[in-house]
Amino acid sequence: MKAIRLIINKPRYRYPSPFLPLLLNHHHHNHNQIEDSNTLFLFSSCRPFSSSKPPPDSTFSISVASTVSPPYPPPSPNTNTNNTNTTSNKNDEEDAIDAGSSFRKPVSLWPGMYHSPVTNALWQARSAIFTTTSSTTSTTSTTKTPSFSRTTILYPFSTDYILREQYRNPWNGIRVGKLLEDLDALAGTISFKHCFNHPGMANSLLLVTASVDKMVFKKPILVDADLKILGAVTWVGRSSMEIQLQVIQETADHVDSQALVANFTFVGRDSKTGKSATINQIMPETENEKLLWQEAEERNASRKKTRTQLKNVDHREREAERINALLAEGRVFIDMPALADRDSILMKDTCLQNALVCQPQQRNTHGRIFGGFLMRRAFELAFATAYAFAGSAPCFLEVDHVDFLKPVDVGNFLRFKSCVLYTELENPKEPLINVEVVAHVTRPELRSAEVSNKFYFTFTTSSNTTTNGWKIRNVVPATEEEARRVIERMDCEKSYQK
Repeated sequence: MKAIRLIINKPRYRYPSPFLPLLLNHHHHNHNQIEDSNTLFLFSSCRPFSSSKPPPDSTFSISVASTVSPPYPPPSPNTNTNNTNTTSNKNDEEDAIDAGSSFRKPVSLWPGMYHSPVTNALWQARSAIFTTTSSTTSTTSTTKTPSFSRTTILYPFSTDYILREQYRNPWNGIRVGKLLEDLDALAGTISFKHCFNHPGMANSLLLVTASVDKMVFKKPILVDADLKILGAVTWVGRSSMEIQLQVIQETADHVDSQALVANFTFVGRDSKTGKSATINQIMPETENEKLLWQEAEERNASRKKTRTQLKNVDHREREAERINALLAEGRVFIDMPALADRDSILMKDTCLQNALVCQPQQRNTHGRIFGGFLMRRAFELAFATAYAFAGSAPCFLEVDHVDFLKPVDVGNFLRFKSCVLYTELENPKEPLINVEVVAHVTRPELRSAEVSNKFYFTFTTSSNTTTNGWKIRNVVPATEEEARRVIERMDCEKSYQK
């Protein structure tokens, strides 16, 4: 058989292939770092992460996935290595999971490995839970403290070039879609740590993302400064739990600043019946933990009250009047297009869509499509929609409450449809563009399509848009169904502002 010679160039921005380290290792077997100044690949050594003061029954080390898989075995514990990519969480005295330095497990063991170094690390963390939990198979739930599930993950963007390049967008900012994907993965790992008492529970209990509360960016997230995400379970009901995550980035004067707070709701399901399953309860210890529990309790009560109000007859009557008012301008576009307002545009003319078949690599540990993957794809389509509408790269501000209505399975035909729902033009220097993305699970064999998720994103534009003569247009609905969607979103915005 004729041998094939591989010639490997040294790309500057190419996403690292899992084969590349193995090929490079043929020439650099005994080097942890390639010394050539033109080479941009840094092979990080494995290092276990463990808590200095671990909670009861949770003493285990976490090896996390490398940005590029090292082609050599991890060093022994006695090896003196210079590792500067890990920082301690000062609040809970636990070592953070380093997103850029560890030893990658075989691909066959970890679903969804390609997503990001962070999800790779978290799959391994979940496996470590099963190797350290009790070997008993009792189904009795127990009570845990928030510190038991508290987890921190570090992005050493300032020192890890390869990790930074995976999260950099074309405008030298952070890829928000990948960050949303990582938030869901971290929330899932935290839910595992809280709920699983022994390995046998992996076959009986399913943990799924039920919803995500509104997330508002408090400050821009830079891609060249270190970032960390920390979170824990803050509230537990009978079968549901709320997990709060904080995204923190150091400022120029070396002070940690909170960029984002996210609240994820996970629910436990019996793997055989699909019905709700009882999960471990929680016992807040500190004053801050008790305050977070109370805030989560109030949010749950508010959601129930909102659902009740939507069923109110008077509410539906007022909605009909508002629908007619919204449709007034849309009817002009339909009936008398030559007389329509040139500063307005029909909602249907702002639409984009894409489709994909869900692959096995996108599944979570339960074999269904990873919720963070759906959030990332929805955000990327929303960004493109706002970009095409505004005429310049939009700036992301917030994502509204997300409900995961239907599970998405491997092999499903998934369609994402987006549109600009409405704009807010009161402040010309910072117009708001509200984008809706609806995910449909389509089954051609059954001739059926169901909505699995609805996502709502808010963007603004840079000052260059108005100075260059571009003007953000008013979006108007043309049908009663479109008008109802606009009213629903406006009402949600008002409820959050109260």
